[in-house]
Amino acid sequence: MDFNLTEDRRMLADSLNRYLGDKYPVEHRNKVAYDLPCHDPEKWGELAELGALFALAPEDAGGFGGTGFDISVVFEALGRTLCPEPMLGATMAARILTRRGADQEALLSGATKYAVALSEVDAPYDPAGMDCTAQASGDGHSLSGRKTSIYGGQVADVFIVAAMLGGKPALFEVQAPDAQVVGYPMMDGGGAAELLLDGTKARLLAEDAGAIIADAVNAGIVALCAEAVGAMDVTHATTVDYMKQRKQFGVPIGKFQVLQHRAVDMLTEIEQARSITIKAASELDGPDASRFASMAKNMIGRAARLVAEEAIQMHGGIAMTWEYPTSHYAKRLVMLDAQLGDTDYHLSRIMADLAA
Repeated sequence: MDFNLTEDRRMLADSLNRYLGDKYPVEHRNKVAYDLPCHDPEKWGELAELGALFALAPEDAGGFGGTGFDISVVFEALGRTLCPEPMLGATMAARILTRRGADQEALLSGATKYAVALSEVDAPYDPAGMDCTAQASGDGHSLSGRKTSIYGGQVADVFIVAAMLGGKPALFEVQAPDAQVVGYPMMDGGGAAELLLDGTKARLLAEDAGAIIADAVNAGIVALCAEAVGAMDVTHATTVDYMKQRKQFGVPIGKFQVLQHRAVDMLTEIEQARSITIKAASELDGPDASRFASMAKNMIGRAARLVAEEAIQMHGGIAMTWEYPTSHYAKRLVMLDAQLGDTDYHLSRIMADLAA
């Protein structure tokens, strides 16, 4: 496998890293991320102008990417700055709309913000357990139920909602003004929402949509894994730099062999996480996409927690303070595990797949 980025992806990565480094420093990020709407409309528009959203869809859908590697490039750059903009919903929505051959101009230009509502309180990961239902209503459909923990939902204009129709999961488009949306900030930065549906009118996108939902989730997992790799890279670099400057007994703590070994262990975990993310990205459009997505999410969840905990321990108390960036990176790395299935959930999926 060729691990080098293509020229186009390298240019996109360079552009995003420069832009986010200059325009979304951690001070600005923290001002935006922890209070509603957890979103900077000006920066969102500029990210769209740079092509971040167009990289999420293939050429025949109006974009210029859409593969797992394109998604990874975008999200690794976002992870390096902990950018809280609602890009995950756009990624998953783009996969769904592409599969349905729907128009995506408003999504890719950033004019319309999408969120994908899959999780429920009693079915956080598995659509098969959903209680949200759809009924035919006149010339359309109506939805009833509650969707929870919808990242980006606090600023979404349109929701793509999974609901049961005829005993099978289906996908519907709901306009935000037609539903009750309760937005809130997350503890790791960024916003989410609860979506309350009570006979809410909806437009059917796809019946018997289990395969489409699985594809969107797999794309979201690749995105989150790439985001984690970017965040872990920065966390490790910050830790190593701190070890070179912090002195104990008159010498930099980086001189202590035990801390050197722990820093190397962190780097090893990050490189393994990077490798499994590349594999999951390469398999995204293949028949084994779900298996490799679960393998990546399981490994990333464990590696991200280890990197976060080691960084805090090697920094000491300063890493727990609001003013020091590592505290925010650590929170995001730990919370990434809870999105789209945690380590235990994906381990159970891998075991079930191997036993089949």
